[in-house]
This record gives sequence, structure tokens and C-alpha cells, in this order.
Amino acid sequence: MCSVIKLNTLPNSTLKCLLLDVELPGLVYLRMLCEQIPRVEVVKAFSDPMELVKESPELDYDVCILDIEMPGLNGLQVAELIKDKPVIFITAHKEYAAEAFDLGAIDYIRKPITMDRFEKAIRRAIKCLKPQQQTRQFVQVNTSKGKALLLFDQLLYVTTSQQDKRDKVALLEDKQELVLKNISFDELEEILPDTQFCRINKAEIIAFRAVRFFSHDEIETTLAGLNGKVKYLSLSRHYSEHFLSKIRR
Repeated sequence: MCSVIKLNTLPNSTLKCLLLDVELPGLVYLRMLCEQIPRVEVVKAFSDPMELVKESPELDYDVCILDIEMPGLNGLQVAELIKDKPVIFITAHKEYAAEAFDLGAIDYIRKPITMDRFEKAIRRAIKCLKPQQQTRQFVQVNTSKGKALLLFDQLLYVTTSQQDKRDKVALLEDKQELVLKNISFDELEEILPDTQFCRINKAEIIAFRAVRFFSHDEIETTLAGLNGKVKYLSLSRHYSEHFLSKIRR
């Protein structure tokens, strides 16, 4: 069963989408995913890229969700023609990732699309459309010591607590650790400024200022690991494309 996302970042408005896929089953599935998410509206669904390019200037929408592999105009070319609007790419192949993010794509989803992965793309679209969130300097969180203000410029790293998987451990600039109570990584991704932090695997988020070097699957950090040695973190394939897209911005 599909889960339902709560778009708390859009309390009084609707995220309006255009959909594009030349294959009817794919288009129907995209519409179904959108309909599972409250306050996400499909303005219009297209099966012809030329029709979308022609009609889009007259339509009121926030983001375009489109396939890449299409006859005639492909999705990358469509994005070039409507580049004043955010785009989420969908494809069965990974070789377009670099070019997609060079075009400023919000996200790049590999087929087959799961609801969880689609929700993440929607959250990223919301963040893109709500730049005022990036100006906040702190957020209130529940900790093992009570309520606290988590300052973004003091946070370096977050990982899962070994004592309770529902909790997270936040490492601060002064080397103190703060136990965040009963909070998910999805919630943290919504809270933390998108330009300053990135999730790198299922169990870790890092501040970009704590990144020293990186490869396709590993990050060398400025953090101290065991015995004072440099701490290395795993960059999983699932999150690497989004990490690289942020680096390119």
C-alpha cells in the first residue's frame, strides 16, 4: 500500500505539476503517485513533448515531472526549453545523471519508481520552491535533555543512535553530541537547509563544510574517528547522485 506524505512545508498552497511520458502506462502511474500525496495537483499530463513545450507557457504550474527517453525531443531537451521552471527527471538509465543535474534538475529518479523515492523528490521540489526556509538559522528539537535549539551553523554530522534506532546522534562544532529523540532522517532532511546538508546513506547526514575529499562511494571528512584518525563515511549509490547534484550547484 502506498504511504501518504504530509506536506507541512506547504500549509496553505498546492504543488502544481505537469507530467510528461510518451508511454501511457508510465503516465498513468505518475498521475497515480501524485494523487496519493495531499495538495499535489496534476495541472496536465502530456504524452507528446512538443505539446508540453507549446502549452506550458500558458499553464500555471510549479514543477515538471518528465521522462528522459522519448522520440523527437527527449526530456533533457524539453528541460532546456522550459528552464525557467524546476524539473524532476525520470529514467530507466543512469548515464543521463550528470547532464540532468547540470541543467539544474531538482531530482533524478531511476525506474522502477517507488512511492518512497517519489515522496523524496516531492520534498526536494518543495524546498526548492520555499527558499525562505534556507534563511532560518536554527530549529527546535526534542533531545535526551529536553527541548533545545539546534543551530545549523553548529551541526556537522547526524547518525543513528546505537541505543535506540528511533533516535539520532548529532555531532556539533564543539565536539559535543546531542541525542535527538524520536526523529526520522526524512524529517531531518525536511528541516535542515538543503544547501548546507546532505544525506549520504540510510543512516548518516553530513554538513558540506565537514567534507574534505570524496569519491563515488566514500567521503573523507574533517571529523575525528576512532583513535583520533580521520573519519571516513560511505556514500551509497542511492544517495550519490543527489550529493553530486548539490556539489555542482
